[in-house]
Amino acid sequence: MQRRENMKINRLFFSLSVLTGLIILNFSGCASPKLYSINVKYDATQAPPPAYLKAESKGSAIIAVAEFSDKRDMADKKVIGRVVKRDGTNIMVFPKHVVATKAVSDGVKDYFNKAGYQVADKSVLWDLTEENIPQISAKLLVGGSIDAMEIICRRGFPTNSYAANIKLTIIFADVSEGHVFYTRRVEATSSHEHVSFSEERMGDYMSTLLVEAIRNVFEDKAVAAKIREVTAR
Repeated sequence: MQRRENMKINRLFFSLSVLTGLIILNFSGCASPKLYSINVKYDATQAPPPAYLKAESKGSAIIAVAEFSDKRDMADKKVIGRVVKRDGTNIMVFPKHVVATKAVSDGVKDYFNKAGYQVADKSVLWDLTEENIPQISAKLLVGGSIDAMEIICRRGFPTNSYAANIKLTIIFADVSEGHVFYTRRVEATSSHEHVSFSEERMGDYMSTLLVEAIRNVFEDKAVAAKIREVTAR
């Protein structure tokens, strides 16, 4: 009899401990900051390039990547999201280390590096028009625009909801021929529910989504074939 009572007390104590933990996780940081900052970074290990894209030989050609333009319709383009508190208050989310345009262009560089191409270290300036393709030593020029990039976290109990969205336009140009040969638009979205809330979690979700968006660019084998053709000359 005493043993049963002890078991009931233990179960009750465990339940209260779990509930207390959820409350602490949910209300941690309730003295809300004026802004949040997250680290958005492309992780090449999450998306190895397919065999049909890889360079025939290491360092066989130079690819230049232009820093992406930001075409989002918003006043402050440094903003990449918001946190919505339970009372409806919005707190803006900013990148911690690099702006969104550089995060994307660096991600594209990393993807090509992983595929075995020689990529110019310095980003070039390009307005994405054919008539203004810069005269550079690279054979292939890649640029584009960010059409959407946002993460929204809605604080709740017992879980917080996270929704993220990235839309990119990628433009490929043959530098020697002086023309744009391919334009591709991609979109990646994700949604998550989690009991915890943190800037690190938001950064991880956005970084994973950036990997997916860049990987989607090269799903078309036709563009991969054209890249190999241009860089093989």
